[in-house]
Amino acid sequence: MDADEAESTALASPAAPAAGSTTLYRAGPRRVRRFHRRLLAVLALLVAAVLAGIAWLVYQGTQGPLKVPAQYASVVSSAASTCGQVTVALLAAQLDAESGWNPQADSGHAQGIAQFTPATWSEWGGDYDHSGSSSVWDPGDAIPAQAKYMCSLFKQTANVPGDATANALAAYNAGPTAVINAGGVPNFPETQAYVSRIEKQLEPRYQQGLNQSG
Repeated sequence: MDADEAESTALASPAAPAAGSTTLYRAGPRRVRRFHRRLLAVLALLVAAVLAGIAWLVYQGTQGPLKVPAQYASVVSSAASTCGQVTVALLAAQLDAESGWNPQADSGHAQGIAQFTPATWSEWGGDYDHSGSSSVWDPGDAIPAQAKYMCSLFKQTANVPGDATANALAAYNAGPTAVINAGGVPNFPETQAYVSRIEKQLEPRYQQGLNQSG
């Protein structure tokens, strides 16, 4: 082969990859595609794991068991013995719905952890924790008062048709007269949402928490 033929052959032949070329380049298109598929599969698994974790956190936050805050466990347990219709889970769910367990909660017309109005507190409030004073802001007084008032509401609405607990809860929210006149939970959006949230969401979750602890 003369010089001209050698030069022509060199120009027609594809150049070999340089020594520093990447492995993927040397591997060829088929192996590159295989690598991409595996990478996408790993990423898909990671995304699925993250989404599953988020779903579990959401479930725990909206459906999982709830527990009575430790600082109120004793007083709620004691208050639940006031009458047979009142339970720890019911009182806990009600306190959660009323104030989110905030003893300083103030809606403008109701106050404290159990959200008593001044008029209702004047009738049912007392120095239940024997501290020497009665205060709607003191959970040691307000929670036993809540239980005592609920027991009274169960009695006052005993002849009202329908679910007894729903009627008592509605009476706590809207007053016993409204429940008696309506023949059950009155058609007030706030009251209906209050009763539904306690009975269908919060009370079962607090009962789950008690079952796990017990």
